Parts: sequence; structure tokens; C-alpha cells
Amino acid sequence: MSTKSKETQFTRQEALQFHQEGRPGKLEIAPSKPMSTQRDLSLAYSPGVAVPVQAIAEKPDLAYDYTTKGNLVAVISNGTAILGLGNLGALASKPVMEGKSVLFKRFADIDSIDLEVDTEDVDTFIQSVRYLGPSFGGINLEDIRAPDCFVIEQQLREYMDIPVFHDDQHGTAIIAIAGLINAMHLTGRELKDIKLVVNGAGAAGIACLELVKAMGLPHNQAILCDSRGVIYQGREKGMNQWKSAHAVDTPARTLEDALEGADAFFGLSIAGAVTQEMVKSMADKPIIFAMANPDPEITPEEVAEVCDDAIMATGRSDYPNQVNNVLGFPYIFRGALDVQASTINDAMKIAAAEALAELARADVPDQVAAAYQGRRLRYGPEYIIPAPFDPRLISHVSAAVAKAAMDSGVASRPIVDMDGYKARLSERMDPTAGFFHMIFENLRESPKRVVFAEGEEEQVVRAASAFAEAELGTPVLIGREEGVREMMDQAGIMRECDEIEVVNARVSEHNAEYAEFLYARLQRRGYLKRDCQRLVNTDRNIFAACMVAMGHADAMVTGVTRNWETAYQDVRKVLDPKPGHTPIGVSLIQCRGRMVLVADISVHEMPNPTELAYITVEAARVARRLGFKPRIALLAHSTFGHPTGERGESVRDAVKILDDWGVDFEYDGEMAADTALNRKAMSAYPFCRLSDTANVLIMPAFYSASISTKMLQELGGSKVVGPLIVGLNRPVQIAGLGATDNDLVNFAALAGYDVAG
Repeated sequence: MSTKSKETQFTRQEALQFHQEGRPGKLEIAPSKPMSTQRDLSLAYSPGVAVPVQAIAEKPDLAYDYTTKGNLVAVISNGTAILGLGNLGALASKPVMEGKSVLFKRFADIDSIDLEVDTEDVDTFIQSVRYLGPSFGGINLEDIRAPDCFVIEQQLREYMDIPVFHDDQHGTAIIAIAGLINAMHLTGRELKDIKLVVNGAGAAGIACLELVKAMGLPHNQAILCDSRGVIYQGREKGMNQWKSAHAVDTPARTLEDALEGADAFFGLSIAGAVTQEMVKSMADKPIIFAMANPDPEITPEEVAEVCDDAIMATGRSDYPNQVNNVLGFPYIFRGALDVQASTINDAMKIAAAEALAELARADVPDQVAAAYQGRRLRYGPEYIIPAPFDPRLISHVSAAVAKAAMDSGVASRPIVDMDGYKARLSERMDPTAGFFHMIFENLRESPKRVVFAEGEEEQVVRAASAFAEAELGTPVLIGREEGVREMMDQAGIMRECDEIEVVNARVSEHNAEYAEFLYARLQRRGYLKRDCQRLVNTDRNIFAACMVAMGHADAMVTGVTRNWETAYQDVRKVLDPKPGHTPIGVSLIQCRGRMVLVADISVHEMPNPTELAYITVEAARVARRLGFKPRIALLAHSTFGHPTGERGESVRDAVKILDDWGVDFEYDGEMAADTALNRKAMSAYPFCRLSDTANVLIMPAFYSASISTKMLQELGGSKVVGPLIVGLNRPVQIAGLGATDNDLVNFAALAGYDVAG
């Protein structure tokens, strides 16, 4: 099996290492209640646990209040149809099922457990799953071959009183129908009038047909094809009850026949199934959804050569209008769980499709738009399906699904305050889900030349390879070519990766030029010319920074072999602050669905009031660059004068300076961290200028910033990205000692993106 393609963008070894390093796999279980004292344990287990046990025995619905059931989905497979790899067995499906569980958590804050059932017998599988109902709030079936999946889902839905959803069928159908709604809108079509051809009579193809017919497409205006051709009335070969349900009275016998005059095409089959001649035979302004993966039935380039008014979608992320199931299943289950739905019915699926279509027609928020510099996403032929990291998906789609469940009578716990529910949904969204996606997409639009200073280190070489494979730009490794090539061999990186450049500082054609440049900067700071030449020859941070300073590269990343402060001082020998900016360190902290920026984390030890004001302005710039509307709290040990202290006075003076400057963002201080981050605590100060909890925290000194972020990272389970350097005249990032290859790719992307703008 080859694991390299335009879509995968990694090597086999990198994929294996990702799943192996640290804790093997992609999931862990963590307690949601304190387990520190004997009293905690007594409440969590014996004897305290007996109380909810008795309550649930008397009233089973209380399980949703006292256990994880209401936010727990099982992802279940027998491995008979794993991705595009076929029947590899239950155990081999586990990495995929773990990945699906991760997506549930990341996009919709749903806890999930993967279960691999080691049987290909349909009845045995059904009986294995049906008795698990008390444990879960929903069942997501995955990677089960057709037609077994139809029988399994249908019978489990009959047996169980919780949602059972085969995502390979319905997830694809919902996203495709959302795109079809908008494609019809743009081309002036009505569903009742179109002719639709579906190629591929497996789980997804049949689900697409069933859903579009449930929405109103007449039976005889939809033609289903499989590998033998058209499924027509009277056909006997290769038929089953699910195909027969969609047989039509038609003279067409081949896909070519079926596509003549067709308004729309759904491809869920194999690459190359559709030819340019077939496209030419379709109706004007054809709608072509070529969703085979990894390669579509026909590419957008091939269609464009013969038809300039087609609307296209594929399953690929490198083309517009990706039909991506992650737009559906997390939010569909979120809405279903929140109203304790007994099933996911057609009304809920249609509501999800219509909500997705509606969202694509809405203005795109800055957080999404920032990913596409120079190409603002707007509703049109190349944007009929929302971007996968649109932060509005969870509130828009989940609320629509919940309402449809209530309206159709399958919700046992209706939502009274829908506006309040939407607000709570937005708070569940993991803000980091879109963060690096935004940056990566930006770099793919405008690739950068990024220098990796420590080019002979193994993780650096792997990171450079991954950076190139992800099409983020051109990595430049500083090191001896033989040393880099040796490390590439050890890391299992193929030598034909021509996108990676290797530069030996000592023999570079720019060596003398860099030495002269450095000497001009440092000659009045105690450096002789030979000192500067030695630095350029031997110090890779200095050489890399000179490359960036002289415009021979766009950005730089370092930090694996030296501590942060040393690397920063190396860089500052070469680079100055950007005019009008103040160099600071900013960390991004994500914890329990919230993200905050913290500054200054690494540069100013004990900033005076003016420096605090400059730090605040710089942090606001970074927040906006990353898609935040800044709400800035200047922190101290005190809150608005109590208790008193020197740093509190400095912060108050910094606020006065910001007042005088008339800055255009929300800020206030001094305040303690709990006041800044807790609405209830903030409500005790009705005069506070912040409209909501802070998303940017300005620390009174970098000691407190460094200590608090590291404690959060190690003890609080928070994810910390940084410190990021902002405010220099050229973009540089320092990843830190012990950084992994994945860390380095992220820091290189941040450098290329230039978080300071």
C-alpha cells in the first residue's frame, strides 16, 4: 500500500511514528471529577455511587444526568470496508475508529469509544452491538461493507432506542445534498425537475438516492448505475433488494447513456469513470460531484476543458467544494444527543443538509476568511459547501438537527431556549480545530521559503520533509549535505524529495555578503570582522537569520538544540524590531474548548507601564491576525485596586496610557486571572469594560507568564503553542528544546504565516 499522494502528504514511517510516539494510539480516558481525596473516591465509587445507581434504577432517564451516557458515542466496525483498503479485519480498523472518535471530540466535544467487533456474520454483529445500548447515547457504524451495512443499521435501529447512524452512508449523502441544494440554486433549477445520475450502488450511493428522493426528487428522474451499468427495471444480474428499490424504466443501459441530458451527477465509484465526452452530453450548466477517493471520476481540470459553466465538487481537499463527512456527523450527533433523540431520521438528515447549504450562502467570518488571503470565500460555483473549520458549524447544524428531532417527535428532552442552546454550542467548539488549518491553507495559497536552522537533526529533517509534502512552501536545511542526506536515510525519507534545499553555511555563495552585513551591525558592539565571519561560518542560527534578513528566505525556525533565550539572542544579533512594533513572546493556550493568548511570555522581564501598553497593542495585532476579536485583560495579583501592590499600580498606569492612545479594541485592568476568565467573577465589577471574558491576557511580568503557562501545560491538561515571537522585522519562530517534528512543522507554518502580520 502506498501512503504518499497529493492528499496524504506524509511517508509511511511518519504515519507509523505519529501513532506510536508517546502513548500509542490517539485516545486516552481522563476523569471529569476530582479524585484527590478519600472523600472524592467515596463519592465516585463506594459507597457514594450507590445513590445514582438507585436513582437510575427507579427512573432510567436519569442516566443522562448522572453518567456519561448523554455525551458518549460508540464508533463500531468489523473492518470489512476500511477506507479504500477493503476487508482487512476488525483489528486493522482500530486506527480508523480511534481517529473517528478523535474527530467527535475535536469538532463537537462528544466523548467517544471505538469498538471493533471481530465477526463478518451479520446476525452475530447485530447481537453483539444491540446489547450495548445502556452504555452509550448513540452508535456510529463505520467501514462496514455493503449490503451488510444496510441490514445491520436497519435492525439495530429497530432494536435500540438510541441513534444508530452509518456515516459512510448518510454522512456523505447529507454533505452532497447540501452542495446539490446550492448548485441548483445557482443554476436556477428545482429538485422536482432535475435528472440525477448516481454512479456507485454501494452504501453512500444508495444513501444519496434515498435522501434526495425523501426531499422530493421523483423516482423516475434518478438513475442508479453500478459496475455493470444502469440499474433498470427487469435487470437480473448483480441485483439485490437495495438496488432493485431504485430500478427505473429506462432504455439507458450504460453510464454514458444515462448521462445524456442529465442535470446532475453523483460519483461514488472509481477514478476515471466519467469521460469528457460524457460531460459534453449533459445538460447546460451541469452539476458534477465526482466524489471517488483519492482520485475522482473526472477531475475539475478535465471538466473545465470541455465545459466552462459546470459546478463541481469532489472528495478532495485540494479542490473547491470538498464533500467532507466531518461537516456532518459530529454536529448531527451533537444535536441528537442534546435532545436525547431515539433515532436519526430523514427529517434530521434533511435539516442538517439544509443548514449546511444555508451556512455556505452566509458571509464567511474572519476566522475562515483568514485562511484564504487574496481569495475571500463567497457563495458561488466554487463555494457551495462550508469550509470544514467554519466555527459556526456546531451551532448552526446541531441546532437545526435538534429542532428537527423535536418537530418530528423523536426527542425525549426538548430544548426550550434555542438561542441559549446555540450560545452553549459555540462555547463547546475547540478553537484550535480551525487554527492551524487556517494557517496551513494560507500557506498553500502563498507558499513560503522557510529556513530550518538545525538541518542535521533527525526531527528537523523529518519536519522539513513534512513541510514540503504538505505543500506549505520550500524548506531550506542549514547543514552539510552529506550530514543531511545521511539523516534523511536514517529517518526513512526518500531522497527524491527535490523540494528540500540544503545549504552549507561555510561554503555558501552568500557567506562573505552575510559576514559584511553582520559586521556592519555588530562592529560597535565589541565584534571584530573575524568574529562576524566565524559566526556566519559556524553558527547556523546566525546564518539562517542572515538569509531571512537579506531576503533569501521568507522565514526561519530553530530551537531544537539550544534553549529559547540563547536562540533568541542569536536572532537579535541579526534582526531588529519591525518599525512601530515591540518584540514580545505570545503563547496560545487551549483548554476545555477555550483559547486565550498570553503575553509577554519571554522578552520583557519586568515591563514598565509604557512597555505594558506597547505589549497590549502588539498582542491585539496578533489576536486579529489569528481571527480573534481581542478582549484584553491586563492581569495583576489584584483586581481594580484590591489588594494594593506595585505591579497593580503599573498595570493601572498602562491602562491610562492606552486610554490616552485611543486604541480600537476592548481592554481593562488591573484584574486577577479569575476575574478575567470567569463571567460570574467579572459580574461583581459591573463597571468592567470587557463585554465578555478575556481572550487575551497581558501578564505583569514574564516570570508569572512563564510559570503559569508551564503549570497549565503540565498539570492542567492544557495545550500550549509558544512562545511565539512577534514584532521582529522578519518572521522567526523558536520551537524549543525537545520539539518534535510535528511541533517544528507547526512553528515553521507559524513563521511562514507571520503571526504578527
